[in-house]
Amino acid sequence: MRKHYLALAATAALGITLTACSSNDGDTSTPAEATISHIHGLGIDPADGRLYVATHEGIFTPGVSGAPQRVGDSQDDFMGFTVARAKTFLASGHPGPGSSEPGNRGLIESTDAGKTWKTKSLAGKVDFHALDYVNETIYGYDSTNGLLRVSKDGITWDDRAKLRALDIATSPVDPDVVLATTQEGVAKSTDGGRTFATGTQPVMAFVSWAKPDALYGINPAGALSRSTDGGATWMQSTTIPGGQPQALTAVDAQHLLAATQNGVYESKDGGKTFTKRLNVSSGAAH
Repeated sequence: MRKHYLALAATAALGITLTACSSNDGDTSTPAEATISHIHGLGIDPADGRLYVATHEGIFTPGVSGAPQRVGDSQDDFMGFTVARAKTFLASGHPGPGSSEPGNRGLIESTDAGKTWKTKSLAGKVDFHALDYVNETIYGYDSTNGLLRVSKDGITWDDRAKLRALDIATSPVDPDVVLATTQEGVAKSTDGGRTFATGTQPVMAFVSWAKPDALYGINPAGALSRSTDGGATWMQSTTIPGGQPQALTAVDAQHLLAATQNGVYESKDGGKTFTKRLNVSSGAAH
């Protein structure tokens, strides 16, 4: 099954529909004319500082000229994606054209910076639309079943709250505090995601929590905000170029990555300014 991508309306409140989803260090280079049509995740490998972009067509990194360069051979539709540690990535999604893999990939892992992938668990059963790795624990939003799952080893999972969400973020210092972006606003859990309070304004599409005082959120129109108190209050800073947001990752308190309809942008000053790192050919949903 292929996914019907969760639509974000930039001119209205966040609408969420949970449905079934349908030559560089040995990397395989794509032609200069290769394009990326939709982005689902962003990360920096701490091993070498390289940017990795999880897309509808596979994993990419900017080449020397800035053109998208494929990492490995996979053309899977990568949905949830996170960098767990140096050269170790976690992801989920759907198989690429011609693949014999199940329609939902469950949790997959790469230990060679995205060149190859192996199934960890839940193949055929789960499509994680959001993944967070904090305190050696994996938090995943299972869009197939509409619930939060938590695992220490990526194999055995603890089912937590049922909810309708687009993105999740876990406190970098308190594993019991988990946030989820919902139609009503940012919902908060203080018991490890077993229960969530009703979402409160503002409505955010994506959130990323780098440090206790550096929680970032981007709303459906692309406006970036920062919270220094765990989401109790927010201060809007700027609007990221390129329209409707597609992904947000706070690498640290000052280093941010954001994907919008026309590209991947990077900030190294806490979101005050952004530089375009990669072009996106279309913001159309898939």
